Amino acid sequence: MILRSTSSVLPSSLDEFVHWEPVDGYKYEWNDGKIIRFGKLKKKHLFIIRGLQQLFFRTTAFSKGGALIMEQDVMLSGIQMRRPDLAFFNGQQIDASTASDEEPIPEFLIEVISPTDDAEKVEEKLVEYFDSNVRVVWHIYPDNEVVYVYTSRKQVKICTDLDLCSAFPVMDDFEIAVKDLLSTYF
Repeated sequence: MILRSTSSVLPSSLDEFVHWEPVDGYKYEWNDGKIIRFGKLKKKHLFIIRGLQQLFFRTTAFSKGGALIMEQDVMLSGIQMRRPDLAFFNGQQIDASTASDEEPIPEFLIEVISPTDDAEKVEEKLVEYFDSNVRVVWHIYPDNEVVYVYTSRKQVKICTDLDLCSAFPVMDDFEIAVKDLLSTYF
């Protein structure tokens, strides 16, 4: 059994970080020895995430054992552990992960961007995601009512109003209009 630390002392290694449970309610990520702190989850973000998970439950990927997991630890490399707001793992990845020490890389990630998020850090994570073979990334900006759907760093669709945001080519049947996505809260 692994005991998780709830100490307020910051971890000094990736192993310590993985077993560390901060008590302050903030979200933390590890990037090559640096601990990155993010703001607490806002209520509207929680409503958006719930709406996306409810949409996911109606997909073929869900019926085939896939999972859309909130704030899952994602090991992008031996020195980078990120916690996207939502990460999609298909059923095969989940099944294979039980027989391997290798961490699966999600093909689809969603980040809900806060006004306090640093644009440079958001871009840095986007680079890391695509360098790790993530295939689709959504950046949701609730306050601006816009979603950026990336299929590479150079291929981005900017969605507003009735534009459909899609997880294609990862999932054919996971799509939602921006207005519908944000109406889960507004």
